[in-house]
Amino acid sequence: MEGAKGKVLYVWFDAPIGYISATKEWAISKGDPDLWKTYWMDQDTDLYHFIGKDNIVFHCIMFPATLMKHGDFVLPKNVPANEFLNLEGQKLSTSRGWAVWLHEYLQEFDADLLRYALGTTLPETKDSDFSWKEFQLHVNSELADILGNFVFRTLSFTTRFFDGKVPEMANPSDKDKAMLAEIALVRDSIAACYEKFSLREAIQLTMNLARSGNKYLTETEPWKTRKTDLQACANSIHVCVQVSAALSVLFDPVMPHKMATLRKSLKVENFTWSDVHDKMKAAGESVEAGEILFTKIEDDQIDAQINKLKSAAAVNESKEPKFEPLNDEIVFDDFVKLDLRTGMIVSAEKLNKSKKLLVLQVDLGFETRQILSGIAEYFEPEQVIGKSIAVVANLKPRKMMGMDSEGMILMASDPDGSLKLVESAGLPGSKIN
Repeated sequence: MEGAKGKVLYVWFDAPIGYISATKEWAISKGDPDLWKTYWMDQDTDLYHFIGKDNIVFHCIMFPATLMKHGDFVLPKNVPANEFLNLEGQKLSTSRGWAVWLHEYLQEFDADLLRYALGTTLPETKDSDFSWKEFQLHVNSELADILGNFVFRTLSFTTRFFDGKVPEMANPSDKDKAMLAEIALVRDSIAACYEKFSLREAIQLTMNLARSGNKYLTETEPWKTRKTDLQACANSIHVCVQVSAALSVLFDPVMPHKMATLRKSLKVENFTWSDVHDKMKAAGESVEAGEILFTKIEDDQIDAQINKLKSAAAVNESKEPKFEPLNDEIVFDDFVKLDLRTGMIVSAEKLNKSKKLLVLQVDLGFETRQILSGIAEYFEPEQVIGKSIAVVANLKPRKMMGMDSEGMILMASDPDGSLKLVESAGLPGSKIN
């Protein structure tokens, strides 16, 4: 192919097979071995790949090309790709311990809280950052103070002053009508965001409906109109119940467990997206106050998570290898004075009266050299025979334990003090540059 000369494509061809085989395994576990075909071979299926930006080329070119070559697999309709999510201002790193482990998180907090917090900070167009303080802020100021506060005030007021029945609405005010109309408007806007995979905006719009409901409830003051205008009070609560019911569906993609709890308080089995409108709960239907959906997270809980993160990182940092510092800088002319050659160790034996030295006979192609090397504590003679190694061939010979050493073999010294042979794939005598 023109222009392809010298090009190298690095592809995990087993990855697509893994996606498909995992679906097959799932289908078998469901008792329907052919069910996987619905997802991968039914041309009426819409296939989406949710990925990170570092996999765009693979999922947009390599994977589809593999599927096209096979000929009968569904191609992805869209590949929504996010940027990178950092943690407390640093890149996530499991090796350094700079990560939040899900099983540990779930021991302390509800899964829906993390779904919401991550959803509000998704790196959709640029890298973003998760921090525990921001997590606390989202839970306390949005979930607890806005959403949780609104639905609890609404349902507890209904339970207390209307015997747990949705009150009848009559002669609604413009403010009542405007709040009810907002439900359908916001529903359509949120749906459009999900359709185009703008998940962060969808979550923001949903929370804005809860804000509007909270504002409406505060401004209409049903706790006052209960004594001065009972119908106005009933209208306020009727409207707020409808908004609460709408929120129980609109927030379901993000917080399914909490919204199931809310629908239980609303005494409905389930709602669908098409059920979201301004008459979701008819007058006279029952509700109950239910449990408080969200409790605030205290500072000491967040401090504990930050300290755990820092401690884990510190422990892992202490385990990182410590390398020797670089020697003083040299110029190129100093380096080229070294004559490095490939050598083959043809024999090796321990030197009497020495615990450290091996006597090596090294074939340099043009001659065989005797080299004494201090590696006896790391290698048995039979372990090095036949090894192709790197040799400093122009090192001035010197006496060691009364024997001539005519060069030096190169070794790598690991941080733990162990030695590794620096091996060469060249023929004996070939220069190493």
